[in-house]
Amino acid sequence: MTRAGRPPVDDRTHFGFEQVPADDKAKRVRGVFDSVASRYDLMNDLMSAGLHRWWKRYAVHVAGLRPGAAVLDLAGGTGDLARLFAKAVGEQGRVVLSDINHAMLAEGRDKLLDGGCNLPVVQCDAEKLPFRDRAFDAVSIGFGLRNVTRKEAALAEMRRVLKPGGVALVLEFSRVWAPLAPAYDWYSFNVLPRLGKLVAGDDGSYRYLAESIRMHPDQEELKSMMERAGFDRVEYHNLMAGVVAVHLGRVF
Repeated sequence: MTRAGRPPVDDRTHFGFEQVPADDKAKRVRGVFDSVASRYDLMNDLMSAGLHRWWKRYAVHVAGLRPGAAVLDLAGGTGDLARLFAKAVGEQGRVVLSDINHAMLAEGRDKLLDGGCNLPVVQCDAEKLPFRDRAFDAVSIGFGLRNVTRKEAALAEMRRVLKPGGVALVLEFSRVWAPLAPAYDWYSFNVLPRLGKLVAGDDGSYRYLAESIRMHPDQEELKSMMERAGFDRVEYHNLMAGVVAVHLGRVF
C-alpha cells in the first residue's frame, strides 16, 4: 500500500507479449522503427503482397473527405496515407504528416518530395499533440495505434483536435476470422521474422510486429474505446476477413 492508503498504480504495458514499464515502451518502439525505416516500404509490399496499398486507398475513400479539408495523419511513417489524403483534398486542402519517430518521418518526407508532394511535416507524440483544439476536418492513424503506449490518450487527442463534423480514422491490424487464425498465426510467427531477417536484417522487429497485433484491441473493443473517447457513430469495416479493420468515428 502507498502512504495514502491506496494500492500502487500498475504503470506497466505490453511490448509485444512482454510486460514492460510504460515509460519504456516508447523507447523500444523507437528502436524497432529506427531499425526498419529504410526497408519499411519494401517489407510492407512483401508481407502483404502489396495489399497494404489497397487497404490505405480504401480507408481514404470511406473517410469521405471533401476538397479543401484539413487532415492530420498521425504515425504517418513513409507518407502513403498522407499522399492519398493530399490528392483527396486538392490544392485548397492541407495535410500534415506526423510521426514520433524521426527516422520514419525523414523517410516519409523524402519519399513525398521525390514524388512532387510537399507537405508540412511535424515530429510529435500522438498522446500529446501540439495542435489547437478543432484544427482539423480529419485525423488518421494507420498501423500505428497498436504501438502507442496510452491508446486512450491518443484517441482523446484525436477527438480534441477535430472540428465538429470531423472524422477520425484508425486503420490497423485486427482480429482475423477464427477459422483462418491457425494459418494466420503460422504465417505471422514463422514467415514474417524470417522475411525480416532476410530483407531487413532484423527478425526481432517483425516478431514484435506479430506479437503487437495479438495484443491490440479487437474490432469491438476498439469501437468501445473510441466511443468512450467521445466519438459518435463509430463503425468499422473488416478487410481480408478481419486481418485489417478500418474504424471511423465522427464528431458532432
